Amino acid sequence: MNVAFIRLKSAKMIKNHGTTQFFMAAVSAILLLMATPGTTELSFLAWFGLVPLLWVIQSATPKRAFVVGLFFGIAFYTGLIFWITVVLGHYGQLPIWITIPALFLLVTYMSLFTALFTAATSWSASHPFLLWGTPLFWVSLDYLRGKLFTGFPWFDLGYSQWNNQLILQTADLFGHHGITFLIVLINCLLLKMLKRLFAEEKKPTTRFKELASFLPLVLLLAAHGYGFVQLDKMKSATEGYEKISVTVVQGNIPQDEKWLPKFQRKTVDTYLRLSNSALTKQPSDLVLWPETALPFYPLEHSLFKRVTRQIIGEQKTNLLTGVPHRELSSPSLDIKYLNSAFLITPEIPAEKTGPGYSLAGRYDKQHLVPFGEFIPLRGILPLPGPVVETMSDFSPGSSNQPIKSCNASLGVLICFESIFPDIARQQVNNGANLLVNLTNDAWFGKTSAPWQHLSMAILRAVENRRGLARAANTGVSGFIDPMGKTHALSPLFETYTATAELSLVEEKTLFSRFGYLFPHLCLFLLVPFTLSVAQQRKKERISH
Repeated sequence: MNVAFIRLKSAKMIKNHGTTQFFMAAVSAILLLMATPGTTELSFLAWFGLVPLLWVIQSATPKRAFVVGLFFGIAFYTGLIFWITVVLGHYGQLPIWITIPALFLLVTYMSLFTALFTAATSWSASHPFLLWGTPLFWVSLDYLRGKLFTGFPWFDLGYSQWNNQLILQTADLFGHHGITFLIVLINCLLLKMLKRLFAEEKKPTTRFKELASFLPLVLLLAAHGYGFVQLDKMKSATEGYEKISVTVVQGNIPQDEKWLPKFQRKTVDTYLRLSNSALTKQPSDLVLWPETALPFYPLEHSLFKRVTRQIIGEQKTNLLTGVPHRELSSPSLDIKYLNSAFLITPEIPAEKTGPGYSLAGRYDKQHLVPFGEFIPLRGILPLPGPVVETMSDFSPGSSNQPIKSCNASLGVLICFESIFPDIARQQVNNGANLLVNLTNDAWFGKTSAPWQHLSMAILRAVENRRGLARAANTGVSGFIDPMGKTHALSPLFETYTATAELSLVEEKTLFSRFGYLFPHLCLFLLVPFTLSVAQQRKKERISH
């Protein structure tokens, strides 16, 4: 019995054994989970983590591949977003009989996309250009998941490279979707090489097809070369831009105390103490407080005067803080609740002012969290518990205009707006030369979610080549430079302050101008590829 026969027999066993299919899917799920931040952070595992899954689904029927893909998705996403039970159960005060089904429903919904991917890949298995069609399927489905039902693009595959400095630089071309495409493409190439090793592919191929097989390696080498050049280029380029000094403040306010009136003064005292201490050591142009750092409506509350007197009046600096805000909406004159960021400056001509200060700018969060900040189909799906601060839903903001502060134009991202590339990109195209992310990740508890959230903010900085300052209630706070390098990151669940000078880059990237259309291109190219597969399968049926 020769070696080739043994290999072929082993391959057939893998193909035909149902239990093995699910085992290999679980291996892929584990490898990809190990590539995520907050776990082992072994980002290189993503480059071959899909191979076990791809191996078994290409030899399965589309129906069987769908089931295996669903299992893979459930295994992966359960490990990725298990923190949903902490958000809903511990802080939302929902019983376990609601939190567990809620996690299962969200995981199952996200897993439907991986199931569709595996079914489509199995359906296309005999196509000569499956190597390129497979990443088209993956990126297209990622994009749709980020759009349907308000979108939940939490930790697409490209985010696994948040700490891979060379590959990360390519995000300024085609965004994180471009990195995802390359990762899936290399996984497919490795699978092709393994199939040849196990004597599964013995068909003669044309020179054109051989060259097409090597092209992914060329793209991988080109991506690394581009990253090397860009790191050197951006390091020197950022030195030539104006700078702004920014202080981030992490108050570490317990989530179960945050909205209780008896703790409001203590919260304000904490932020004032930390800010005054930091500014005494090192003056700063701008102070950042996290999302809803002031747990009351500032324009209606006496404690706001203390904030403006000490930070604005005595320290003479600018403050950007997250706040809940409410106002009458016309023409109905109903009260509209907003998750906002207020920029408070020393008194200058402005629309709304108070004694010694000016409300120089306001940004209202545009992309709200379903079931957290608004309840879809509220009349049909009411939720108990203090999931939102008011009994009414928040309303979304509508402006993508940056806020002016000193020599900076601030593109504000509140909470999980940082996971949506279009919001940051639109603000940059409107003139933002610095991104700021105000968030309250206390909801996540001591899980991997805060680090996952940070990794997606890193991609926003690189895609648009903008510095990013991040103030989080319980962490992770810190700074991200235009190359995606993190600086002065805070520990979780500790009070913290840090000050840094950030470059105010004005140039727009290819991604900001056109590269954001890459997933649209994938969807477009998927049409002729799918038609080609359908035509080929029809010919195969006729010939048989």
